[in-house]
This record gives sequence, structure tokens and C-alpha cells, in this order.
Amino acid sequence: MRRVTAVVFFLSGCVFSALLAAGLRAWSNDQGSWNPKAAAAYLDGRAAWWMAWPNAARDHGTFCVSCHTAVPYALARPALRTALGERDPSPNEVKLLDNVVKRVTLWKDVAPFYPDQLRGLPKTSESRATEAILNALILANRDAQTGRLADDTRAALANVWALQMNTGELSGAWAWLDFHYEPWESADAKPFGAALAALAMGMAPGGYASSPDVQDNLKLLRGYFERVYGRQHTFNRLMLLWASAKVTGLLTSEQRQSVIDSAVATQQSDGGWSMASLGAWKRIDGSALDTTSDGYATGLVTLALQQAGVSRANPAVSTGLEWLRRNQNRTTGQWPASSLNKQRDPASDIGRFMSDAATAYAVLSLTQAH
Repeated sequence: MRRVTAVVFFLSGCVFSALLAAGLRAWSNDQGSWNPKAAAAYLDGRAAWWMAWPNAARDHGTFCVSCHTAVPYALARPALRTALGERDPSPNEVKLLDNVVKRVTLWKDVAPFYPDQLRGLPKTSESRATEAILNALILANRDAQTGRLADDTRAALANVWALQMNTGELSGAWAWLDFHYEPWESADAKPFGAALAALAMGMAPGGYASSPDVQDNLKLLRGYFERVYGRQHTFNRLMLLWASAKVTGLLTSEQRQSVIDSAVATQQSDGGWSMASLGAWKRIDGSALDTTSDGYATGLVTLALQQAGVSRANPAVSTGLEWLRRNQNRTTGQWPASSLNKQRDPASDIGRFMSDAATAYAVLSLTQAH
């Protein structure tokens, strides 16, 4: 009997191993030529560099949470776990999450990322609102994986609502960092920040966005998007399209279709998209924008379209995903993208900020497709 049982267990183990191997082969075949392990290595390396970079250091032993490197990393790195066979967050994810939780816990004690005294008015208010949104987004994305809204996430979300504007042109939205850097820290980026806030609300598990105590705030936020929608470039509208998949009532059905149509219309002949076509950007050094297809635009468009319910069999989505599969750098694991602000050395740390975002969004879109 023991011998029979042993044989059964042996065969069961073989079957399990065979099924696992088949599943991994199916993943590999479905993903085409892109390499999840290389993407993770690139993202991990860039996150480690950012967290140790002296310019990113802040008080209480914390670091700034950046729109270009830290936030995309926090959103994309968990999406790679299935492909990599990981059960737990990577060490860099843990460090980033610990940093965010520490700043949320010490919210009344930590200094803003850019205080007025050092950077001029109104950088304190811009910094606090921007950080509040980014903290909430990172923690809500963490909790979405467990299905349980943690107390520190509730606190982070409460910080966001406490800083929501209730009057004036920004009513329903938030102050947002403006360093004249596109597309994240500029005068035109406030709707981008508001879309991230909406994403945080929609990602938060347990029906948070439907809870009665946030409905007045969401009504203000919907009103803000209704007022500013007509003035937005395609990049901001794509962020809003993504957020509208998480929170109802941010876009009308006509607006939703308009965003989809305008995005598809800017697809390039090679199947990708270029950030240059998603907004009226101008580099501050006067140099010409790179108009070739890039990973950030292609990743964002294909992700937003899929989130909005457009099938990956749709020609625009399928050719966009194929562009992503073909254009990962085989050596570094990253996807290409270039600065909208200056001509930068793409091999430099600062020159790779856009590629950090490009790689994260490519990962998010490709894993969404899977």
C-alpha cells in the first residue's frame, strides 16, 4: 500500500510539474519575445538607485516618491510576480512601501518634499497634495492584491480628501507640483494628478469608492473633470480613461469613445505610439521632440484601452502589444522613451527617467493582456 501511495504521489508530482511547465511555456508563448525577468531586473535596479540617490533623500530617513521612477515601479513590479513565480514582494518593493507607510504615519511631522522656505511659494501646498495622492495610490495598489483595506491606506486616503480643493478653478482637484517639467510636474499636470487620485480611490478594495462618506468628495471630483475635460490633451485624457474604469461617472459614454478614437488615430505605422503625439509639448531647450514610437506612450495607450474594455484582439491594441513585445531592449530589459523637456543622454540616470515609466507601463499593459 505504501508503495502504491508513493507511486501515486510521485505521479501526482510529475503531473503538477508538467502542468506548471506547460503553464510557463504558455505564458512565454503568449508574451512573444518580451522578457519579464529582464524587465524586473531593470525596474529593481532603477528603484534601488532612486532610493539611494542623495537628491531623493528627505527628512526622517525617507526619500521622495517620484512620478517617473518610484510610482510606476510600485504599480508595475507586483504585476510581474506571476511571470516570475514570486509569492512575496521584492526587497525593493518592501523598502518603497515601508518608506510610504512611514511618511503616512508621520504625516504631521515629516517635512514636505519641497518646502516653501527652500523652493518658494506655493511648493509646500503643491508637495503635500501631490505626495498625499501618490502615497494613497501606492498603498491602494498594494491592498488591491490582498483584498483588504489596511489602516495605513485609510489614513493615506483621508490625507488626500483633506487636501481636496472646495472652491475656485481647482474645486474638486488638488494642488500639484509644477516645475515646468512635462508630463508629470507642469501647469497642465493637475488633471493627471486628479486622475491618479481617482485611481487610488478605485483601486482601494472593499468597495471604498462606493462608501457613503466619500460620495461628496467624488461628486466634486467628477465636477472638476466635467469642467476641464474639453481643454485636455490626449495624455491626460488617457489617464482619465484609465481612472474611469475604476470609478464610475468620470466620463460620459461619448467622452469615453472620443478618447479611444483620438488615441487610435495617433497610432503610428509601426504599431506603436509616440509621447510627442499625445500632447502639445515643447522642450525648454528648443530641441526637437523624438517622434518615434516609445514604450511609455504605447504602454499607456494599450493599457488604458484594455482597462476601458477594448479587446486585445482589437487591431489597434493587438498591434500595439506586438510593438511592445518587439521593442524591449534585449540587453537592459527596458523599453525606450525620451524626455519631453530637454535633450538628455539616454544612458544617464536622469536620462532614463522616461524609460523607467515606459518600462513600467509596458509591463502593466503586457501583463494586463495576459
